[in-house]
Amino acid sequence: MESKEFPGLAVQKKKFKEKSKTLIKFIGFLVLLVIFYNVLFHLIMYYEGREYSIIEGLYWSMVTMSTLGYGDIVFHSDLGYVYSTVVLLSGVVLLLVFLPYVFIHFFYTPWLEAQEEAKAPHKLSEKFNNHAIITNADNVAFALIERLNEFGIDYVIICEDIGEALELHDKDYNVMLGELDDPETYKNARIEQASLLVATNNDMVNSNIAFTADEINKNLPIVTTADSEDSVDILKLAGSTFVIHTARMIGQSLARRTLGGSARIHVIAHFENMVIGEAPALGTPLVGKTLAETNLRNVTGMNAVGFWERGDFKTVDPGKRIGDHTVLVMVGTVEQMRRYDELFGIYNAIDAPVLIIGGGRVGQTVAKSLQERQIEYKLIEKNEAYVKKGDKRYIKGDAADLKTLRKAGIDKAHTVIITTHDDDMNIYLTIYCRSLRPDIQITSRAALERNVSTLHRAGADFAMAYSSMGANAIFNALRRNQVLMLAEGINIFRVKVENSLSGKKIYEAKIREKSGCTIVSLNKNGENLVNPEPDTELEKGDELILMGRLEDEKAFMKNFPQSVK
Repeated sequence: MESKEFPGLAVQKKKFKEKSKTLIKFIGFLVLLVIFYNVLFHLIMYYEGREYSIIEGLYWSMVTMSTLGYGDIVFHSDLGYVYSTVVLLSGVVLLLVFLPYVFIHFFYTPWLEAQEEAKAPHKLSEKFNNHAIITNADNVAFALIERLNEFGIDYVIICEDIGEALELHDKDYNVMLGELDDPETYKNARIEQASLLVATNNDMVNSNIAFTADEINKNLPIVTTADSEDSVDILKLAGSTFVIHTARMIGQSLARRTLGGSARIHVIAHFENMVIGEAPALGTPLVGKTLAETNLRNVTGMNAVGFWERGDFKTVDPGKRIGDHTVLVMVGTVEQMRRYDELFGIYNAIDAPVLIIGGGRVGQTVAKSLQERQIEYKLIEKNEAYVKKGDKRYIKGDAADLKTLRKAGIDKAHTVIITTHDDDMNIYLTIYCRSLRPDIQITSRAALERNVSTLHRAGADFAMAYSSMGANAIFNALRRNQVLMLAEGINIFRVKVENSLSGKKIYEAKIREKSGCTIVSLNKNGENLVNPEPDTELEKGDELILMGRLEDEKAFMKNFPQSVK
């Protein structure tokens, strides 16, 4: 990184000139004062009847001002004593107070500033190409940076505050100083060579960033987040390529985790002509059998690619014995899903509403999504401003109060969705609901990714972090291919068949053994083969649809290298 030719250079030069003038004035004043003291020294010595050379006078002035006071040259009159005192006091002020200040102000402080400037430059070096420009150091950005690092993609965080920049630098993040509304900032961030710009600030700042960046590089994908539904269109008009409505994204994802109180397959995502769904085993003939014994693939055509056990996801294991709390993750076509429902959807039907805790933007989105699926719900909210008057589905009260929970139907509900933005509260409510209903399904929102595992330990069946979901959506825009997040850390993604796989049959490639990823579909010669047979041969140019965790995806990329375009 370079620290030259940045926008603030003129300001820095002006400050340096001003400091230099002040320093020269101080040195000039000090020289004149020493000369003046030297003249007075000779006059007073002459008054006392003694004579000294100019060098001796200069020597006495400097020794007295510096408070050394060797005592080899002294006055003998009261006038001389008074004069010596004045010289001594002025020396204390000028040499012992002002001089250190001058040193700190003109030498030490600029040196520190230069050190800080090296850590947080105003301009990127030419080594940065195809990098991501990030304008806000929030949880989404940190989750995104983790993914960028895993795939070897450069990035830079633009900071307006030097303190924040230095703090991030000390944590080994790539940072750059600049004003977010200044076009020069983005030019110095090499926006012409960048592959993506990410703005996760508030809606007004994001619109300014998008508008400014789009004017410089109209071909650059710009991803912005939106807090308000009304801001989505405005951000697109400002130049955003992709707008992520945060509340809608997390709300819809939480709603998709609701199994609906029966053994029917609940569709959580569509991927081209594939359907990805989850089916609870509770109350069905599947309980007690292994996956191999169920013969699901032959009976329904659907393929079990994994399963959940109390929030813990595991890839498919033919010897896995299905229990009451097992939730199968199934992949197939719409017709195959209907066949499954005909066989198992009649079991464990429960006619009870879903409990939603929290009536903010996320909670409202969950309610809307459930209503579209014709699933009854009760929403608990203690803030009267979020409670719709006259709507019996809204319960005003504190979810931490047992009376409120029972009024909402906690004793009969099959699912509770916790949507508050406070992770501590979400953990508390998860523990509370689990203690009241050990058999209920609990889905919870997490603001911070690190609290997902805590929510699982607290009893949540599913927990989804907004930061991970946002990072996943942004990374999808960077790679320009679809990456679908099923749950926290579980993705479905596509890769091209390259030399390392070409010519091998699926069972020969041992993709699951080497990476942990599961093949859910294969695009071959324009045809999408859902759950391809193990003896299907892979050819270069084919496209695999895989499912796995982030570490599984990393393992796949390591064993079967892919190029990021």
